[in-house]
Amino acid sequence: MKLPESVLVVIHTPALDVLLVERSDHPGFWQSITGSRSTAGEPLRTTCVREVAEETGLIVSPDQLDDWHLSHRFRIYEDWRHRYALGVTHNTEHVFALCLPHTFAPRLDPREHLAYCWLGWREAADACFSWSNADAIRRLHVGAAGCQATARG
Repeated sequence: MKLPESVLVVIHTPALDVLLVERSDHPGFWQSITGSRSTAGEPLRTTCVREVAEETGLIVSPDQLDDWHLSHRFRIYEDWRHRYALGVTHNTEHVFALCLPHTFAPRLDPREHLAYCWLGWREAADACFSWSNADAIRRLHVGAAGCQATARG
């Protein structure tokens, strides 16, 4: 069973191009990198590093992540409730960002994602199916100035 606590990692460049991936279980649903904690004690940064690696093939270190100290609590879509313990209806999502020097071609797992794209922040926010993801992307233009990071693929 999934834990009802997750991370959202908005991967972007200094020019505010944002990586979005399309869900395989819901074609047409575009999002940033997301995933649940594997255990209640797993540090959030560890969850981020694991999810970025699993969903894109990119290896990053915890210190490359920018913790926005922003959380959203929302109702879990009915389609996905079966993944959680009986009676769990809400999830808490913690927002992080990862600034990369340039775009890259992620290695997608077709069981999770069908496609990816890089869009400017406004277009990326408009493309997201999740209001919390769109909100996080819209906040990028305020706090991403001067971001720098490196990663290994």
